[in-house]
Amino acid sequence: MRLFYLILLILMKGIAGEKLNFKNFFYNRNIAVVLWFGLALIGIILELSHDTPPNNYLIFKGVFHHTRLQTNLFAEYPAEYLDVNHYGPLFSLIIAPFVFLPDNFACTLWVLLNAFLLYKAIRLLPLKEKYQNAILIFSSHELMLSSEWQQSNAMICACLIFGFYFIHKGKEAWALLFIMLATFVKLYGIVGFAFFFFSKNKLKFILWAFIWTILFFVAPMLISTPAFIIQSYVDWFNELVYKAAKNVRLDINNDYQDISVMGMMRRIFGYGNFKNIFITIPAVLLFASQYLQWKYFKDIRFRMYLLCLVLIMTVIYTTSAESPTYIIAFPAVCIWFVMQPNTKWVNIVFIFALLLTSFSYSDLFTPYVRDHIIRPYSLKALPCFIVWIIIIVQMWQKQFLQVDKERLIME
Repeated sequence: MRLFYLILLILMKGIAGEKLNFKNFFYNRNIAVVLWFGLALIGIILELSHDTPPNNYLIFKGVFHHTRLQTNLFAEYPAEYLDVNHYGPLFSLIIAPFVFLPDNFACTLWVLLNAFLLYKAIRLLPLKEKYQNAILIFSSHELMLSSEWQQSNAMICACLIFGFYFIHKGKEAWALLFIMLATFVKLYGIVGFAFFFFSKNKLKFILWAFIWTILFFVAPMLISTPAFIIQSYVDWFNELVYKAAKNVRLDINNDYQDISVMGMMRRIFGYGNFKNIFITIPAVLLFASQYLQWKYFKDIRFRMYLLCLVLIMTVIYTTSAESPTYIIAFPAVCIWFVMQPNTKWVNIVFIFALLLTSFSYSDLFTPYVRDHIIRPYSLKALPCFIVWIIIIVQMWQKQFLQVDKERLIME
């Protein structure tokens, strides 16, 4: 934690009006690599040091075994793990290489794989290396939190960025592989279709979406039967509908769920019947309004801003958002930050996001503040929502055209 206190002190100097100097720390490649993988490893080691087994990993492992044994993927198995699975049948093949290894070792490899995939994705962003380093450093604490939960959110974020990258490069086959992979694992990947208008060959985009859909749909049948897999997709849909309804309960035991803009509204005002559509429909319309700027679709600066919108909205407008889900949204906040000029208001917004989103569950806040203010009111979503609105306004005002070209790899 002392390292991150140093980060905050440096940023505070920026608020005071002194020019931020990242060169000796935030732009350093070695520090970025050590923090990124080191904190991910520390996160899972801390979790495995507890007396309880790695529950989420056991759920993932169960997806493989229950697919093979043709037992309901979404039923409760209290003798194996707590909670239930929410991942699609295709996940059985993704987790397969890990399931026959010792659990703690396999769980560690799984976490490091997720960290590696997101690391590679960030390295593919059309930003100069030093800005990639800054994104990795600022996002590393969020990755550590996600690693403790052993979830696949880092992989989902990586798939979305891979999809964005390969569409930008005109490689629709690869782009749709990653977008559909994420979709068949957690459904979040469906937002990757927001990049459709960036495709140089839209018919090819549609064709590969269809091809990968068929392949990923039938792939789990390799270890099971067609009838079971088809029924599992039906069960998956029903489970997600049930989970969405369950997530919105105003229950003290449910405040780890629905860390979203809608969750904030429900919990701050104590109104459990607040309808998601009052937030999601305006959000979709605000997002869709950016497609009216069609003449900028080929501009990498416009594309990067839209990528930030997509990654953030994937989290803040879903009732399934949990704390570890923010490894999808927070790197987008960092991407936005490194593209901004060094101004006081930008630094204030970013520090606010760093504190309340990335450090909201850390010892930076007292247990009382965490347990009675931040978590019960879903305040982790607030800074990301503010940044999302700022990006919307900036895109309307075409401020993306003012991004310093020295920060980007212009093609």
